[in-house]
Amino acid sequence: MKLKINGREHEIDADPDTPLAYVLREDLGLKGTKIGCGLEQCGACAVLVDGRVELSCTSPAASFEGREIVTVEGLADTDTGARVQRAFVAAGAAQCGYCTSGLVVAVTALLDGGGKPDRARTAAALTPHLCRCGSHPRVFAAVEMAAEGEA
Repeated sequence: MKLKINGREHEIDADPDTPLAYVLREDLGLKGTKIGCGLEQCGACAVLVDGRVELSCTSPAASFEGREIVTVEGLADTDTGARVQRAFVAAGAAQCGYCTSGLVVAVTALLDGGGKPDRARTAAALTPHLCRCGSHPRVFAAVEMAAEGEA
């Protein structure tokens, strides 16, 4: 199967039913996408697919053929993604790393959606992402920094 990931076409020799997160990590070495719960319930496996947040730890890789996939690694090549990554570092929002890549993906999609999100809109966008280490205040600070272009 062919997958377009971070702007490049990849010919993948894997079972088409293999979840995308496993293909990203094991076949392509893109370890930024995390496999947390393995049930698409924690958000750690989030990637952008055609600009929208999608979870990837159970969805078959073949279902992503013909679509544009951007991982947390690929976000560094976009203005918004790079700004969000810098803001997470500046705000100390990347504490344990369990949820960080999924949050960075979600915040990038949120900011690419336009405008400066208020706390309620940010909370709604990040609700599907579990954070167990309690870095929520720093994540909100990072979102505000990125939205203001301060990072």
